[in-house]
Amino acid sequence: MPARWTPRSRRTGRRLAADAGLLVVAAAFALPLAWVVLSALDPHAGLRVQVPDGLTLDNFDAVLKPDITYTPLLNSLILCGGGTLLTVVCAALAAYPLSRFRSRLNRPFLLTILFATCLPITAIMVPVYALFVRVNLIDTVQGTIFFFAASQLPFAIWLMKNFMDGVPKELEEAAWTDGASSLQSLVRIVLPLMGPGVAVVTVFSFVMMWGNFFVPFMLLLTPDQMPASVSINDFFGNRGTVVYGQLAAFSVIYSTPVILLYVLVARRLGGGFALGGAVKG
Repeated sequence: MPARWTPRSRRTGRRLAADAGLLVVAAAFALPLAWVVLSALDPHAGLRVQVPDGLTLDNFDAVLKPDITYTPLLNSLILCGGGTLLTVVCAALAAYPLSRFRSRLNRPFLLTILFATCLPITAIMVPVYALFVRVNLIDTVQGTIFFFAASQLPFAIWLMKNFMDGVPKELEEAAWTDGASSLQSLVRIVLPLMGPGVAVVTVFSFVMMWGNFFVPFMLLLTPDQMPASVSINDFFGNRGTVVYGQLAAFSVIYSTPVILLYVLVARRLGGGFALGGAVKG
């Protein structure tokens, strides 16, 4: 007689199928990372994922030069750091009235913001380029920072507003009673209590700017101002010739600032709002 499937055996089968699917997805993400790490240490790196015959740091020595790594990374830090700071500040100021004051325009404004996040950058780069030429912002660091911030601001406002809704308004009302202004209550009460939300917006904005190739490639013309996301294209030579070991070494160095940023804010990302019983029911 054929074996019957019991409810327990069905759950076990579904769990095994889910685990197998997760392992396949994990392998799809792990293999490229393994290639980057192994190729960076392989003197004969190629397209295949393979354990190197001998470990070497020659690939790092070849790319750790001012014109190859240091200057582009510094440019990236200036562009992405400035853009992230501007994005977080503007998102907090824009999200505060949306979270604290009720208006008929709140919902249409939020829907407009949500629609703006769906617009592809490539669809608006031609008019943006023409505008930047007219206002003399083309090939300028500050112009690129402004556009970085403007491109990330819609989603940052949406995120910031949702996090800000979790901070009780009663805490601000107590501060207002003591004579604090709305700006003071935002800076001294709301933002410290929504630290995880600010951390999420900061990391998300920085990562999206750090990996952006198209925007600085279009708006910056001077080679000395190019960030690392654009200069990595120099490792792809003519007629398909690529130095894979040096490309992998540069990729490891290029990923380090993002990893360090996540490590620095990991505690806040994992924490909740530190209300600490300030509001009693």
